[in-house]
Amino acid sequence: MRVRPRPLRVLQVNNQMNNQELIAEANAGRELAYAPYSRFKVGAALLCKDGRVFRGCNVENAAYGLCNCAERTAFFSAIAHGCKPGDFAKLAVTGDTAEPISPCGACRQVIFEMGGADLPVILTNLKNDVMEVTAGWLLPHGFGNSDLDMK
Repeated sequence: MRVRPRPLRVLQVNNQMNNQELIAEANAGRELAYAPYSRFKVGAALLCKDGRVFRGCNVENAAYGLCNCAERTAFFSAIAHGCKPGDFAKLAVTGDTAEPISPCGACRQVIFEMGGADLPVILTNLKNDVMEVTAGWLLPHGFGNSDLDMK
């Protein structure tokens, strides 16, 4: 009998979660990654201001353009559960990299728009190297809804 991994889950936690606890959640998300082609697993954990945590993992597809990164999976899951842009307190991202992992450009855009320029982002790796930045640092002069003519 084939055992299926548990789906990404919403965890109820204290919104005072420390960085190491959030990194542990990102590592748990990484274990759920579906990366049969690259074998490069990435995990993310998104802490909401109300204390919920949404895990994300990368999901690959043989049609490479259909892949989704861990960071976007976490944000999209949170949005699907009723969160709105601005509801987020902190994001942690982890992967098996020499230095703390760096989000791709598409993820930087989603992090910036959903979390705002001041959202704390914890970048780490499996060696526990940690770099703390903000969404605005990751995407300086980012493009957001204020740049659109929203009349």
